[in-house]
Amino acid sequence: MRSRHTRLALAAVAALTVAGLGGPALASPAAGPGGTASAKPGNPTKPGKPGTPPRSTEVRFATFNASLNRGTEGGLVADLSTPGNPQAAGAAETIQRADADVVLVNEFDYAPDGEAAELFRDNYLAVGQNGAAPVDYPYYYVAPSNTGVPSGYDLDNNGVVGVPGTQAGGDDSLGFGLFPGQYGMVVYSKYPIATDEVRTFQRFLWKDMRGAVLPDGWYSPAELDVLRLSSKSHWDVPIRIPGRKPVHFLVSHPTPPSFDGPEDRNGRRNHDEIRFWADYVSGGRAASYIYDDEGATGGLGRGQDFVVAGDQNADPFDGDSYADAILQLLDHPGIQDPHPTSAGAVEATARDRGANLTHTGPAAEDTADFADNAPGNLRVDYVLPSSRLAVAGAGVFWPVAADPLFRLVGTYPFPVTDHRLVWLDVRTGHGHGHGHGHGHGH
Repeated sequence: MRSRHTRLALAAVAALTVAGLGGPALASPAAGPGGTASAKPGNPTKPGKPGTPPRSTEVRFATFNASLNRGTEGGLVADLSTPGNPQAAGAAETIQRADADVVLVNEFDYAPDGEAAELFRDNYLAVGQNGAAPVDYPYYYVAPSNTGVPSGYDLDNNGVVGVPGTQAGGDDSLGFGLFPGQYGMVVYSKYPIATDEVRTFQRFLWKDMRGAVLPDGWYSPAELDVLRLSSKSHWDVPIRIPGRKPVHFLVSHPTPPSFDGPEDRNGRRNHDEIRFWADYVSGGRAASYIYDDEGATGGLGRGQDFVVAGDQNADPFDGDSYADAILQLLDHPGIQDPHPTSAGAVEATARDRGANLTHTGPAAEDTADFADNAPGNLRVDYVLPSSRLAVAGAGVFWPVAADPLFRLVGTYPFPVTDHRLVWLDVRTGHGHGHGHGHGHGH
């Protein structure tokens, strides 16, 4: 990990910098392979139509691990089928307060045909929550996840192949999960999604990554023939923004670098899941090993704009990452780090103490409120634009305790999730306006 001044000193400086801020500094219905995309009916260009981006110069992208996962298959659909689920309402209000034009929601259980995605959109996002304005996303994209898909092998080397639907079965799945699609993800957008151009990499094998940091001797040749790199999936979702070429929304949710042993199989997998996007945006020879679920090869084309988003489960300074995994993105010459901050994260470090007092990274940039003793609060959620995009602002939705919206984040046990929404505004010449003071800047 990088070494810096102590966390307490950084927290003190950050508190002076960000405390008290009340506002931010501011498709076709065909789907990709195995995915479901939707475009709501109606005139998407009619002035004033909800969900239609007005003319302006900025587009807001966001990522939010909303913990909308359930312990049984179909549980999320049941909870979203009617309004009134408190956690879903809190997640929806968080998204409404941020009012992103394009948002990735991590830990959102996959349901075929977009059922859960549409229920959350129609019953929660499109309904104002606690005084927040409704937000209408005419477009979304969702596809299957490797979580809970049985591998048929003893991947954790405990001597037995776990039964699907049990903890042991989850450990031996292609990505941990009690059922196929648990901890999945969904992209919502106010702009059309170029669904014919979506690329998914769910079935890409880990062993096929050039220079993969596989744990030596842990997996048999037969296991490597089925073990996929992505613990959930990797998607390239092009967003059509009027008056410019598409912006590729590159989304994923790498496995946590924990729940393993000295072989560090999950830490190594997390490293390579992050590296995938670094190679993909580099293109050329660096991406020549990549193939998507349709068999097309290579990475992103030269001169393409993109935003990498998701819960990467990796902090640049602290935590259990393997070989500074997230620096593969943060230090990439084609990627910018906008360093989003919040006053709430600084306050949480002082309140939670524990491992936070030994951290070396800046508390203001934390995005997750993890266990106080270990690993402490970390920066794990990212929205990273390509170097060609002009950044207009960025932030983390983490209100301080005195803010009325603190109820959306709270303290353990959290009302919605232990992660915080992260947002990024980029200037495009056209798009949804997010001027200074729009939304909520925590």
